[in-house]
Amino acid sequence: FPVVGLRFVPFMLRRLTIRDFVIVDRLELEFESGFGALTGETGAGKSILVDALALALGDRAEASVVRVGCKQADIAVEFELDDRSPAVVWLADNDLASDGLCLLRRVIEASGRSRGYINGSPATAAQLRDIGDLLADIHGQNAHHALLRSDAQRALLDAHGGQSALAREVAGLHREWRRLAEAREQALDGLARGQFV
Repeated sequence: FPVVGLRFVPFMLRRLTIRDFVIVDRLELEFESGFGALTGETGAGKSILVDALALALGDRAEASVVRVGCKQADIAVEFELDDRSPAVVWLADNDLASDGLCLLRRVIEASGRSRGYINGSPATAAQLRDIGDLLADIHGQNAHHALLRSDAQRALLDAHGGQSALAREVAGLHREWRRLAEAREQALDGLARGQFV
């Protein structure tokens, strides 16, 4: 089954709203802080939810996703952003900022036309993809993804423990230690060759 791997940046998926999408009449999911998982038997609809999220994040839209007999499908996803999130910078740079929130909406008409919105303003699919890339990764079951990378696992653990700032500080100290160790080695090598530094 599809796996949703959310990128390890300061944000929180708050709400997913779906209307007239594939077989879904109307659905609104609210997410709490912390880890969340979509589970269920085959055919329970997990993939439909993931596909809806992907469309809101800028995936290619097709008329076939509109529920039979309906004029359009409507998907909205709301993220709560921290000031440290790269998405905050992107929204500000694109004049789409909205007080720590990011609301992405996608409307797909039965004709195949698609419209996108970011914080209520019209947006292109490319803009949805750009901001979506800063908010989430969606991968298939066996695809290589961020959760398999040790650096991403460490970042997730640090964020969960509230230690991201300390991890950045330690990383900076380690870089400085490496620089000084290399300078020491160069100085010792120079002394061994009779060169004074």
